[in-house]
Amino acid sequence: MRAPDDPAAFIRAHTRLLPVPHAPEIRLHVADEATALWQKTEEELEEVGLPPPFWAFAWAGGQALARYILDHPEVVDGRSVVDFASGSGLVAIAAARAGALQVTASDLDPFAVAAIRLNADANGVAGRIEPVSDDLLAGEPAADLVLAADVFYECDLARAVTDWLTRLQARGATILIGDPGRTYLPRDRLECLETYAVPVSRSLEDTEIKRSHVWRLRP
Repeated sequence: MRAPDDPAAFIRAHTRLLPVPHAPEIRLHVADEATALWQKTEEELEEVGLPPPFWAFAWAGGQALARYILDHPEVVDGRSVVDFASGSGLVAIAAARAGALQVTASDLDPFAVAAIRLNADANGVAGRIEPVSDDLLAGEPAADLVLAADVFYECDLARAVTDWLTRLQARGATILIGDPGRTYLPRDRLECLETYAVPVSRSLEDTEIKRSHVWRLRP
């Protein structure tokens, strides 16, 4: 595996297009046991200039939030949506398929931005998703609905994201969160909307089924 200079070509070469276990209507370019990317350690990836490939997996919180949106299209229908820390674009794709007016899929990693484009195209919603690499925490995007999955795994980031989401809610946005119980989830601020048993990889989550929740941020 050499240093990637074309993110889209790298993604095509090192992933497979597979259905998402808990949202099989959607297919993603993912790393699995059959791909070389799956076997690489974080140190090996760093040597070739690749950030941790969070975009190459369907994480439990994202699967739960995508399932909820697909089952409850009225949540997104006709609305302007931001999918924060989009990763593979799974949740953004679910929103577009469910009838969102426009979806902004944000991720700082340029490989994630490339993966979002590839995955949106594979699911026929490329024209309704705008991948961006902007740091959204620095501003207040105009959106009716903000979606965030699997983002509360690090203390400082969780605090910054919670403050940002609170500001957006005060401005009138609805905030939905997908999370399987990450350490820094602000549970005291949340209302649980749905709970799912999500199939995941044991090597990622130390289990084959992850109990995951969809939450709404309370005022």
